Amino acid sequence: MSVAFDDDVKACAALVHRADPDRFMAVMAAPVAVRPKLFPIYALNAEVARAPWVTQETMIAEMRLQWWRDALQEIAESGTVRRHEVVTPLSRVLSPHLAAQLDEYVAVRRWDIYRDPFEDQAHFDTYLDQSAGSLMVASAQVLGPADEGVLRDFGYAVGVANWLRAIPELEARGRIPLLDGTPDGVRALAQAGLDRLRRARVNAAMVSAQARPALYSGWQAEWVLRRAIAKPDRVAAGDMAQGEMRRRLSLMWTAARGHW
Repeated sequence: MSVAFDDDVKACAALVHRADPDRFMAVMAAPVAVRPKLFPIYALNAEVARAPWVTQETMIAEMRLQWWRDALQEIAESGTVRRHEVVTPLSRVLSPHLAAQLDEYVAVRRWDIYRDPFEDQAHFDTYLDQSAGSLMVASAQVLGPADEGVLRDFGYAVGVANWLRAIPELEARGRIPLLDGTPDGVRALAQAGLDRLRRARVNAAMVSAQARPALYSGWQAEWVLRRAIAKPDRVAAGDMAQGEMRRRLSLMWTAARGHW
């Protein structure tokens, strides 16, 4: 199904460009035809990710997330969908099933509103699976056939990598992002992410060529995870970013090979 690159999609692209430069680059490395499908999903991600941080009032933050859940429910029920520059193009590309996946993604982001730590490893894993994992499922399956288990493995690995990159900011905002912030704890988390990445790649044939461009968004994950394993102290120091030249070249290489 082709989707027009209309004013709404252009607004989504502009939002992603401002809020999430890495995913913007990943979409621009994908074939032109798939960009109008990915930009609305990543624009939703940008809006949901910022909702808990734009106010100190927990009730208002809850209301912001509920607004997105209500919009996704409208899409899932295939009824009248509210007019909005992100919701409208989303309604053209999401199946009811994928709208439900993204509702799960929004719901779990309530953790971001509060300052409570994760209860245990299972709680942390569920958070990553239903946030990064569900986002990966929706963005890939909107393009083509792909096994959900493989996508969730890859999404978990990407989620761990992005989480490790965000640790200094999360701590500065008063959150407790890690169950075990010691070097050994950081190393173990990064290794768990790398193990899931390897498992996803073993089953790469279960992700169709059509769906593969959605996985370009995780092009830096292996580098970040290996860096955290080698020197976990870099996580707290915020030293987890690739240089600009390496970042661009590694994405070009990923897209040129069509691998992830």
